Amino acid sequence: MHIKRDFVLLVVVMCAVSLCAQGQWLNYPSAGIPRTADGKPNLSAPTPRTPDGKPDLSGVWMADGQTYFFDLAAGLKPEDVRLQPWASDLQKQREDTLHADDPLAKCLPHGVPRINTNGLFPFKIIQTPGLVVILYEQMYLFRQVFMDGRKLEADPNPSWQGYSIGRWEGDTLVIDSAGFRDDLWLDWAGSMVTGAGRIRERITRTHFGQLEIEIAVDDPKAYTRPWSVTFRQQFAADTELIDEICGENETFSQKIK
Repeated sequence: MHIKRDFVLLVVVMCAVSLCAQGQWLNYPSAGIPRTADGKPNLSAPTPRTPDGKPDLSGVWMADGQTYFFDLAAGLKPEDVRLQPWASDLQKQREDTLHADDPLAKCLPHGVPRINTNGLFPFKIIQTPGLVVILYEQMYLFRQVFMDGRKLEADPNPSWQGYSIGRWEGDTLVIDSAGFRDDLWLDWAGSMVTGAGRIRERITRTHFGQLEIEIAVDDPKAYTRPWSVTFRQQFAADTELIDEICGENETFSQKIK
């Protein structure tokens, strides 16, 4: 995918969605974190586990940079991600109009998995045996991943985050999501997922301080075949989320009129 990166516009967009994102209770020692002799978090420690033996994904996490926020297909070859003709035209239109229709420019939510790739804002995983909850600092959004064996509904009400069910495959949490709106953006490049799409996330905590996440996009309405990409998230120690409401600081919609 070709990306027209106007960095001045990018700064405007980032200021539109927030002032500088900051956590709260900075440097207050989080419980249960392995530490080195000098008291610093030992992020290379082994993966923690819950009482039932599953990897414990709980904690505050941050995307490892902005690469996949700009382009979810970063590192893939053009032939790996082939848009349907109508979707290719729409993606080009989004670039040509300098992303003016990006939901983020209007203080509307990220979709999935875009909400996990924005390295400006942390998110928090709360893990229980029957339900995994993901809280997002950005716009105070949340996701529920149901682990109770239910199936995805055949005809759900379209939503920004979709609907998610999960299961364990060994030490990997597999999340299947569907029921998305038709107008979601996957990244700054303007690629998309439609209401016909499904997103599969495979999340592995490789060690204490890192998650490895494989994202598979299967959307026959927008793409000629499924495609996938893998990226990493880093543990954010000794901090917590703070409420960040986009509309408090939003100015971008006025600048593009």
